[in-house]
Amino acid sequence: MARPFYQKLYLRTLRTARKFGLRKRQNQQSIRSARSLGPRIVVIGGGTGLSTMLRGLKTYTENITAIVSVSDDGGGSGVLREDLGMLPPGDIRNCITALANTEPTMMELMNYRFPEGINKGQSFGNLFLAALNGITGSFEEAVTRMNEVLAVTGKVLPVTNANVNLVADFENGASVVGESKIAAKKKQQNCRIHKVRLEPEHPKALPHAIDAILSADMIILGPGSLYTSIIPNLLVDGIVQALEQSKAPKIYVLNIMTQDGETEGYTAFDHLHALLQHSAPHLVDACIYNTAPVPDLIQARYKTEDAEPVEIDMQRFREAGVEMYGFPLIAGGSQLARHDPALLAQAVVNVFGRCCVREGIYGAYDMLARETEPGKI
Repeated sequence: MARPFYQKLYLRTLRTARKFGLRKRQNQQSIRSARSLGPRIVVIGGGTGLSTMLRGLKTYTENITAIVSVSDDGGGSGVLREDLGMLPPGDIRNCITALANTEPTMMELMNYRFPEGINKGQSFGNLFLAALNGITGSFEEAVTRMNEVLAVTGKVLPVTNANVNLVADFENGASVVGESKIAAKKKQQNCRIHKVRLEPEHPKALPHAIDAILSADMIILGPGSLYTSIIPNLLVDGIVQALEQSKAPKIYVLNIMTQDGETEGYTAFDHLHALLQHSAPHLVDACIYNTAPVPDLIQARYKTEDAEPVEIDMQRFREAGVEMYGFPLIAGGSQLARHDPALLAQAVVNVFGRCCVREGIYGAYDMLARETEPGKI
């Protein structure tokens, strides 16, 4: 009886792997020295969710591009934005340090926050990026230089060079300008966000960001704050058009918990529906979601903020024709329900293997990457 296609594929890639010396018994060093063979992955978002994703993905592939929102106006980033007229550096800095390959001392320096004085609470990494911005005269060039200084795996790009603010319109007709003000205003209005938009409207996307999307093997949205980290990228002119034009699978990573001040009461499909309303009806091909139970103590902590585990309303995804891939993704030993970088990256690699079949040495690499225990590469 003829072998099924997937068995033939497995045997063919196994033979290719052996031909190139990528035997399973030797896969640790082989994959470590072959990350240049990894798929071209574009990750779109902002905040801690994006840096978590990047920290795991860099163990699998060198071909990563992070496209980061630049609408933040709070904290240290907001201060530098107001004082220097530069784009907010915080999310960019977090992503660069997540992908950095440098000495521990340099990493500590980038993440150091001044405990007192005029720079109290400010990150040295933000100031470093601000200094590069002053030297180069361009935020895009400053980010490129910081990528080089910290020997980043892949590259980090701001989604636009435009100085934009995020505006939220609520279901009752109220509005608020400023990303940092949205959560408090939502609680005050006690209703859902109807939509978010950028001021000024129609900022142009960075050409390098468009190029990365069009040449990607896989595109990931999230995880992260729905309205303030992910959707702002989709409001930049050229991004949605490039995503629609790209033939790469588009994967949305669902949050583990709803978010206070943004998505209280949202189901998983509510998250996706909001994302599609701000982009295009059939933009997302599949979603990755967490299957591990959230410990009771952690749930109790989130409940004080009206946050709870995101309900996976599977039937609505089936009706929409969106594939669902579930994995245990919660980081152990944390007081928060956060994604584990290694588990999340392994989930992405597995989904890539189901959505895309690469041939030859690239297929062999993908196969061995899937077989390797998370965090062990």
